[in-house]
Amino acid sequence: MKRKSMLLTALFLVFFYGCFVYSFHPLYTDDDLFANDLLVGEWIDSDSAIWKFDFYYRGEHLPENRDSTAFVLQIKEKDSSDFDEHEFLVHVIRLDGTYFLDFYLEEYFDEDNFTIFDLHVMPMHTFARLDLEGDGAEIRWFAPDWLEKILEEKPAAIRNENNGNHILITAKTEDLQQFVVQYANSEDAFSDGVDAQLRRVGQ
Repeated sequence: MKRKSMLLTALFLVFFYGCFVYSFHPLYTDDDLFANDLLVGEWIDSDSAIWKFDFYYRGEHLPENRDSTAFVLQIKEKDSSDFDEHEFLVHVIRLDGTYFLDFYLEEYFDEDNFTIFDLHVMPMHTFARLDLEGDGAEIRWFAPDWLEKILEEKPAAIRNENNGNHILITAKTEDLQQFVVQYANSEDAFSDGVDAQLRRVGQ
């Protein structure tokens, strides 16, 4: 898989078709979360798609329902007038001085118009390194080809299930965090992964 920028509609598609490292458990615990507005607002990527991060609300959009430790991510394609209906729940955590993002597909089908395809989908967590500099942000997901190579060399590196087509990390959050920190500064871990270069809109 060649290194790729994060193409707008491809975010939803590659989530299901093997371009990420998937985890059954999240990268965070409740104790890891902290109130922040690091990503709130609109960003534009290298393909001119708009990424909109809003705070997550538990129920109605009222101040008392706002969860400042979580974001809802929507993406709007370059030539589209509306944001895609698919939504990701995104959490920011900091491990050993490095920011990471945990992505979880929160909304992926229309409850009033779902299909048999939708009933066969089970969202998983993916995670990425986040680097912020001024009005720019770089999001780099771990590469599945890299993970496959690591597991070939060290089968016990991280608990997982492999059906021959996909690898699913099944390790608990604590072990997952240790694994991620271990390879946080490895270029090999990201060189063939999905990559998004963002800058704040209007900046």
